[in-house]
Amino acid sequence: MLYTNYHTHSYHCNHARGTPEDYVRSAVERGMQILGFSDHVPYPFSNGHRSGFRMEPQEHRVYVREIQELQAKYQDRIQIYIGYEAEYYPDEFAAMITNINQYPWDYLVLGQHFTHNEYDGIYAGGKKAVEEEHLVQYVDQVIAGMETGYFSCVAHPDLIRYRKDEHVYQREMRRLCGKAIQLQIPLELNFLGLSSGREYPYEPFWAMAGEMGASVIFGCDAHTPEALNDEETYRKAQAIQQKYGLRVQETLTLRSPKKGTPQ
Repeated sequence: MLYTNYHTHSYHCNHARGTPEDYVRSAVERGMQILGFSDHVPYPFSNGHRSGFRMEPQEHRVYVREIQELQAKYQDRIQIYIGYEAEYYPDEFAAMITNINQYPWDYLVLGQHFTHNEYDGIYAGGKKAVEEEHLVQYVDQVIAGMETGYFSCVAHPDLIRYRKDEHVYQREMRRLCGKAIQLQIPLELNFLGLSSGREYPYEPFWAMAGEMGASVIFGCDAHTPEALNDEETYRKAQAIQQKYGLRVQETLTLRSPKKGTPQ
């Protein structure tokens, strides 16, 4: 049984269904002990770019308030945390941190979907294979994000689809896994990818992670309240864990939010 989940979305990200309380009710019904919300972080892009799949910069006040109310309401039944899923965009990261620091938060999940700064990079997911230069940039950026000290785990680290040269893939992903091990940051085995037949979880990645001894955490990546009760996907994740000897941890070490401007 899955007792914790730190990768939870809601209507606030503009592409998931349900209110935060819908997810809390589902988690309580399942018997979960910890539920962390991680809607896509608001990025106040310097050039006015709008993602369409995340909160607007001014909306996170409501997001935080809703979750704080749920923390009080369900305090005797479940531990609830306020988090965000965030890409590391080097030119925009400091402004994002300054923006969310206006209100309390508990952790960040590093979910890198684009290279560079979203508006000048490429989308790393999907079925279209990327080139070696994109794989290298993706790994460089995930490593740089981990090194900021802000992130508690890496979501779907195997999201990027590079299939041209297995030697190149192994070389780059070993860099990613090695840094995660060095910094003691767990890598997420993503349930949404499993349940929806996406290009990830990519088993060669998890074979490598198991061999290297990386820490792993299960993440529902819930976009519907029902996803927190998906036993079939949980069993599939367990099968991958057992196949590759993955060291799965149930809880995250929440890295204390730093105040001020990141370096």
